[in-house]
Amino acid sequence: MGEKVAFLGLGVMGYPMAGHLAKAGHDVTVYNRTSTKSDAWVAEHGGRAARTPRQAVAGAGFVFACVGNDDDLRAVVLGSEGAFAGMSPGAILVDHTTASAAVARELAAAAQKGGLGFIDAPVSGGQAGAQNGVLTVMAGGAEADFSNVAPIIDAYARAMRLMGPVGSGQLTKMVNQICIAGLVQSLSEGIHFTQRAGLDVTAVIDVISKGAAQSWQMENRFKTMIAGEFDHGFAVDWMRKDLAICLNEARSNGAHLPVAALVDQFYSEVQAMGGHRWDTSSLVARLNKDTKFD
Repeated sequence: MGEKVAFLGLGVMGYPMAGHLAKAGHDVTVYNRTSTKSDAWVAEHGGRAARTPRQAVAGAGFVFACVGNDDDLRAVVLGSEGAFAGMSPGAILVDHTTASAAVARELAAAAQKGGLGFIDAPVSGGQAGAQNGVLTVMAGGAEADFSNVAPIIDAYARAMRLMGPVGSGQLTKMVNQICIAGLVQSLSEGIHFTQRAGLDVTAVIDVISKGAAQSWQMENRFKTMIAGEFDHGFAVDWMRKDLAICLNEARSNGAHLPVAALVDQFYSEVQAMGGHRWDTSSLVARLNKDTKFD
């Protein structure tokens, strides 16, 4: 039987994720800051739309959030109209926002005071992963809370794992973004070099993707990169937000992230080119901005 759940935040990720919960048979109430998005979701998937987070979570055993950043998260969770004010003791809030580990710990402490559970559970897989229900979920929190909510998360996840106590999910997502930043820059340089050398980019990628250089980015992005098409996927603005979280955490824990810091600056150059909403693979555009290829 389906559970009574609430979903807060219907952006490019949250909208399809909430849809998968409805398709799985759960009784879903949604909230979005822009109410027209909530109304559109209900028209497509059924369920109910609420005008405040507090109203959305009434009677829900499980609450999911996927918003923009730390401040957005606090806005929907805390305060007199926030989710915590309307949740019943024993209910669990699962945060899918890519946010800081610090805010995860802050909200977990507030949840504990109200007798609530809290899981930080950022995701990887992008908009396509959300639409297809094949996200990777990295979680932090109590094992009992994770075990209770995992069967529900399964509606939109291909893989999920509890990484440790609260904050561990966000820290794991930081590792994910650090690795992606370096991979995309290296792939951009490889494509740029291939073009300069007069080689057939498709042939080169076809060969090297069968060996140690293979990556998801190479398999899924090289064609659009050489075509200069960046109107899809994970936006540069979002990546810079995530890298800022990574670099701030590194200053706290003493980690050295020279490549991540450099790529973050490269993304600022892409923004200056007008690429705020371009896909992160647009790093190649920065290298090729003064180059013409037949």
